[in-house]
Amino acid sequence: MSAREVQSFLKHSPVFASLPAREIETLSAVVSEDSFRARDFVFMEGDPSLSLCIVKSGRVKIVRHSRAGKDVVLELLGPGELFGGVAVIEKRPYPASAQATEPSVILKLPADAVIGLSERYPTVIKEMALMIGRRLRDAHDSVKSLAVDPVEARLAGTLIRLGEREGTRSRQGLTLPFHLTRQGLADMTGTTVETTIRVLSRWQKDGLILDDGGRLILTDLESLRALAQGEEA
Repeated sequence: MSAREVQSFLKHSPVFASLPAREIETLSAVVSEDSFRARDFVFMEGDPSLSLCIVKSGRVKIVRHSRAGKDVVLELLGPGELFGGVAVIEKRPYPASAQATEPSVILKLPADAVIGLSERYPTVIKEMALMIGRRLRDAHDSVKSLAVDPVEARLAGTLIRLGEREGTRSRQGLTLPFHLTRQGLADMTGTTVETTIRVLSRWQKDGLILDDGGRLILTDLESLRALAQGEEA
């Protein structure tokens, strides 16, 4: 990725969009680019926060490891999304792990450069706070759902949230722009992969979703929303 391409990529991020061109140029000069295979870890929970990371391509899931050995997926991030930034600003270890779910390219901004930038331009902190606020609201909804909602409601709510955030609309319905494994969906909704497979298979038979080569298409949003609210489809 050329320096000009990195500058353009950073400029399109809400966190850095308001920075002067000279600051973008300076920042782009210290950015590194790393490639990861599916299931590779970008960093592990507890690692020192050496970099703020941005997904250039691919997908990364943010994962906490429970004492019982089960992974809890907190976020699924796509191109242009940042992660690890709060730990960098607070100078503390990463509070969760980041793992590629498919072949991914990650841009890494050194901690010192990010901290210095945030001190000169408070808008960086403001935009990061807004980003974290949105993610916290999503996390709150997910935790609440895990506590009180049945499995079908959790699965339907997760698919709708992902689809409305990143999906593309067509005559068939709302298509998720990435391959979401049954195990990944199970981890995001606090259920087993066997239950996830069984529920999605039934939804396919009922015409609520389609599986187009591994990409899910939400064909009946009204029924899925009813399920997410605990109603019968």
